Amino acid sequence: MRALKVLFLLFIIVSCNKKENHPYTFYYWRTQLKLDQTEKKALDQASVPYLYTRFFDIDKAGGQFQPVAVITKDKSFRTGKKIVPTVFITNQSMYRISAEEIRFLAKHIHELVQKKAGEYHLNISNEIQIDCDWTAGTRNDYFTFLKELKKISGKEITCTLRLHQVKDKKQTGIPPVDKVYLMCYSTSSPLENSNKNSILDVTVLKSYLSKLEDYPIKKIEVALPVYSWGIVTNHLEKHRLINALSKKDLENPGFRKIADNEVEIIKDGFYFGSYLNKGFKIKVEEISDEQLKEVTDFLEKKISRFNIIYYQLDSKFVSNRSF
Repeated sequence: MRALKVLFLLFIIVSCNKKENHPYTFYYWRTQLKLDQTEKKALDQASVPYLYTRFFDIDKAGGQFQPVAVITKDKSFRTGKKIVPTVFITNQSMYRISAEEIRFLAKHIHELVQKKAGEYHLNISNEIQIDCDWTAGTRNDYFTFLKELKKISGKEITCTLRLHQVKDKKQTGIPPVDKVYLMCYSTSSPLENSNKNSILDVTVLKSYLSKLEDYPIKKIEVALPVYSWGIVTNHLEKHRLINALSKKDLENPGFRKIADNEVEIIKDGFYFGSYLNKGFKIKVEEISDEQLKEVTDFLEKKISRFNIIYYQLDSKFVSNRSF
C-alpha cells in the first residue's frame, strides 16, 4: 500500500511538471499558393486541422478600396487541412469610412473570398479571420465592419489582437467577436536604433500582457513567430529589411563579423538581391526555441488553453525547427 502511495505521488508530480501540449498549425502568407516537400511535411505533422491562409490585403487609395496582392495557386498546393481565409486590412482603410462604405467593403470581401475559394477549389472553413491594427480612432467603424461582415457572410468572424490592443483595451476597445488571435511578435520597429530583437523581445511582451487574464474575450489562440530577417544599416543610419536572412547567411568573405548576429560589409557588391556598399551593416534577427518556450510558459499562467499558429509556413523557417 505504501509503495502504491509513493507511485501515485510520483505520477502527480510528473503530471504537474509535464509541459502542456498545445495543438499547432501555421499561417500561410505568400501571394502564390505553393508548397515544397519541406512545407508539406511540416503541415502534415501539424495537429490542428486548419491552415490560416492570407487571401488578399485591403487598402484605400484615392478614396477607393482596393484588393492588393490577391492569391494565385500553383498545382503543388495540395493539403488535407481546411483553409481559414485571412484578410489583412490597413488601418487607414477604416478612417472616415461611411456606413455605406462599410456595407460595400464587407460585401465585396465576402464575395472575393468565395470567388477565390471556388476558382482554386479550396476547402475553406466556416471562419474568416480579419487582420487589422485598429486604433482608438478607428475602433467603432472597424467593429461595425466586423458585425456587418458576419451578417453578410453568415460565417464565424474572428480577428487578430495585437499587444498594444491588450494593454490599452480601454482606448482601443474590445472587438465584437467570440475568438481572437493574439499576435506575440512585432514587439518593436526593426527600423529604429535599438539593441532589442524587434521580432520578439520577451520582456517587452510580458509588460504588454501583464493583465492578459483580465481580457474580456476568453477564447484566445496564440500566434508565435518563427520567421527571421536582416536589418541593413547604411552610412546615414537609415535601415531597411531583407526578409528570411539567418545567421548562416552572414558567412561570406565580403563580410566582417562584428557581433554574434551582425556583420559589416567590407566589399561593395550584390548581396541577397541588393547592391550593398562597404561599411553597411547587416544584423540578423531570429527567434530561438528558448524564446518561444518562455513565451508559452508565460501565457500558460494567463490563459487556460490555447492553440498555437506559427507565423509562417515557409521552408526557410520550418526546415530546422522542432514543433
